[in-house]
Amino acid sequence: MSLSDPSGLKALGTTTKYLFDGPHAHLLEHFPSPFNGVFSDAPLKDCAIGIVKIRAPEFTSLCPLTGQPDFATIVIEYRPRLRCVESKALKLYLGSFRNAGEFHEACVARIVRDLVYLLDPDYLLVRGEFTPRGGIPFWPEVEYLRQDPDDAPMMVGVHDEGHGNDMPA
Repeated sequence: MSLSDPSGLKALGTTTKYLFDGPHAHLLEHFPSPFNGVFSDAPLKDCAIGIVKIRAPEFTSLCPLTGQPDFATIVIEYRPRLRCVESKALKLYLGSFRNAGEFHEACVARIVRDLVYLLDPDYLLVRGEFTPRGGIPFWPEVEYLRQDPDDAPMMVGVHDEGHGNDMPA
């Protein structure tokens, strides 16, 4: 039995059309989570969960006031319920921010919103590790936690502080 179901994917294995004129959520695609049902055996049922961790080190956007480029590593961690994000589609989606004029915090908030609507995960964290501007690095972070499967999505918090030793000096 295969745990990979590529049916329905459009970007993977096809000619790539790049969009750089602003964030395009329609570029995002998903596939069925291979973690769903894998841990249904009695010994693993209540103690094993699937987690997906992604680092996208080539994220760019533009300052909405100056038009200067901003560079970041986007860190995504999520606990899928039924769907996982397809990597090529995610790359195209993140690339679509290239000429978008948005503040760091807005970019991260938009990514979280779009991924929550696409994936409906149990948990999602997105952090933008932006390179310093004016000598100050900004690392905005948004954490999403699903309270109850029947509840509407809930944002846990938007963070832009408390990185301790994680942030470069």
